[in-house]
Amino acid sequence: MASQSNKRRKKSVKASVASIGLSAQALQSSVPPEHIATLRRIIEDDGGGVLAAYREPYGGQWLVLAGLPIDLVAPTPYQRNVSDAHVKKLQRVISKIGRFLDPIIAVRMPKAEHPARYWTPNGHHRLSAMRALGAKSITAIIVPESSAAYQILAMNTEKAHNLRERALEVIRMYRELARLDGATEESYALEFEEPALITLGLCYEDRPRFSGGVYHPVLKKIETFLAQPLHDAITVRRQRAQALLTLDDCIVQQVEALTAKGLTSPYLKNLVVARINPLRFRLKTAAPLSFDDAVERMTRAAQRFNPDKITADDLAKAGGPAAETD
Repeated sequence: MASQSNKRRKKSVKASVASIGLSAQALQSSVPPEHIATLRRIIEDDGGGVLAAYREPYGGQWLVLAGLPIDLVAPTPYQRNVSDAHVKKLQRVISKIGRFLDPIIAVRMPKAEHPARYWTPNGHHRLSAMRALGAKSITAIIVPESSAAYQILAMNTEKAHNLRERALEVIRMYRELARLDGATEESYALEFEEPALITLGLCYEDRPRFSGGVYHPVLKKIETFLAQPLHDAITVRRQRAQALLTLDDCIVQQVEALTAKGLTSPYLKNLVVARINPLRFRLKTAAPLSFDDAVERMTRAAQRFNPDKITADDLAKAGGPAAETD
């Protein structure tokens, strides 16, 4: 009886999993709307070739699969730099199998200051590899909505981002979006992923070898998206980044003091930050600390930190991920 019950339970789970979106036959079962027909004509006027117009299977949104002249495609201007090693690996694979099988994502976004007419938020490495191989064109899934160009962190699954890359992409995108309208940070929660990345992005721009990973766990608990328009909120973000860099200066001094007394470890900065973390023993029922309050407390604690009280045993217990310099 128990076995039969488990079988019924498994069947019901499978049925619920396969109950969302469109069936395979429905992806091309209707006439494309006018905006897709218009996009098709524009792509052809640009010198591209439309291969198909279809609805994606989850939300039923219309997409266009097309071949684009490779010279008309560029990565979104605010995303990370390519990894040369990753591009070379893609070149070897594409050349070896003699096929390009993974279309990039693209959005048509002609801008006066950019010669490219199509931006790819997900395909920088593949685009670079095809360019290096001398390809004339590239296949792309074209999303009609221009907002897709700014959903880079959600869409880019090409290669895992480290914290520095994510933060720099967010702050570059932030500046681009700030020029568009009066939208707030909250309006772009999906695109920015988390508020801490905005402040960290400014820190990394000012100090490329900044150890953002050391502060990230604290920032995730004290940062929130600001309700101000982006062009106003960026001032607050700059002030927060400066406060964080000032704190980092204090911590670096204490790390140097620990090193001078003979303690050497990649976890020195982690240890100092852990000792001055104002959330460390804070009651869960206590009111949350604001960014300014938390960083101010940490800065005061860093200035009072006594390296002479730290022993090798303390360092051994610290462990955890080393303070990365990305």
